[in-house]
Amino acid sequence: MLNSTIQSLRSPSHSGLALTAACSAGFLWGTGALVVNVLISKYGFTPENISFWRFAVGAALLLAVFGARINWLKLRPLMMTVLAAGTAMAGYVLCWFLGIERIGAAIPTLIALCLPPVLVTVVALVRGQEKLDAPLFAVLAAALIGTILIVSRHDTGSSDADQSDLIIGISYAIGSALLYAGFTLISGRLSSELGAGQAATCLTVVAAFVMGLSTLYRPLYWPTGIPPQAWFLYLGVVTAALALLVFSWGAARLTPTALTVATLIEPLTAVVLAALFLGERLGAWQWFGGALLLFSIWGLGRRLSVPTKTNESI
Repeated sequence: MLNSTIQSLRSPSHSGLALTAACSAGFLWGTGALVVNVLISKYGFTPENISFWRFAVGAALLLAVFGARINWLKLRPLMMTVLAAGTAMAGYVLCWFLGIERIGAAIPTLIALCLPPVLVTVVALVRGQEKLDAPLFAVLAAALIGTILIVSRHDTGSSDADQSDLIIGISYAIGSALLYAGFTLISGRLSSELGAGQAATCLTVVAAFVMGLSTLYRPLYWPTGIPPQAWFLYLGVVTAALALLVFSWGAARLTPTALTVATLIEPLTAVVLAALFLGERLGAWQWFGGALLLFSIWGLGRRLSVPTKTNESI
C-alpha cells in the first residue's frame, strides 16, 4: 500500500512541482545563510542561540497552523523515527554553524552540502531506489563540481585558521553532512505518511527541544535590538517553518538523491545575495559553477519527467 502511494506521488505529473519545492527550500535556506553570517559576525550571537530561536519560532508558527490537525494514531508508531529525524535536523544545522564559526563559510559549506548527495546516492543504489546510469552520473557530477566552484571563492576566513581549528571545523562539517544525509533519507517516509504540514511541525518541535538542551552549558537569550529581532523572526518564519514545509512536500514526491541535489541551490543563492547586498564580487568560475548547478537541476527535471520502472521500497 505504502509503495503504491509513493509511486503515485513520484509520478512525472508531481515530480516537476516537487523539484520546484525542493529548490525553493534551498533558496530560502540560502537567504538564511546570509542572515546567520550577519548575526554571528556583526552581533556576536552564538550558533546555539541562533539555531534554538530559529527552530522555536518556526515550531510555534507551525503548531499554530497544523497543531490541531496532527493525527496521533498515525504519529504514535512513527514517534521514534520523528525523534531521530528531528534530532538529525537540529544536529546538522548546529554542526554547520559551528564549522562556520571556526573556519569561515567556505570549507564547512563545501563539505556539508557536497557530501550528502554522494552518501544518499550510495544508499539509494544499495536499496534499489536509483539506477546508476550516464544521466544520473552527469547530474551528480555537474551538481558537485558546480557547488565546489561556487563555494571555493566565497569565503577566505579559513586561511587564518590554525591547524586545530581547521581539524575541528572540518569535523563539524563532516558531522553535518552525515546528519543531513540521514535526515534526507528519513524525511521522505515521514512526509508520505503524515503529510508535509504535520511532518514539518513534528520535526521542528523536536529540533527546538534538542537545541534547547544547549542551555545546560550555554545560556540562550532573545535579542534586545530591533534589527537582530527581525532577523531572528525571519529565520524562524521563512527559513525554518516555510522552508521545511515546502521541503517536506517535495521529500514525499522525490527520490532522496533528487532531493539533496535540488537543495544545492542554497550556496548559489547565498553567493548571489552576498554579491548583491554585501558588495562581494563573483568570479568567472563562480558564474560557471552556478551554470553547472542549474544545468544539473534541469537534468534532474528531464530525468524525473520520464516514468521509472524501478521498484522503490522505503
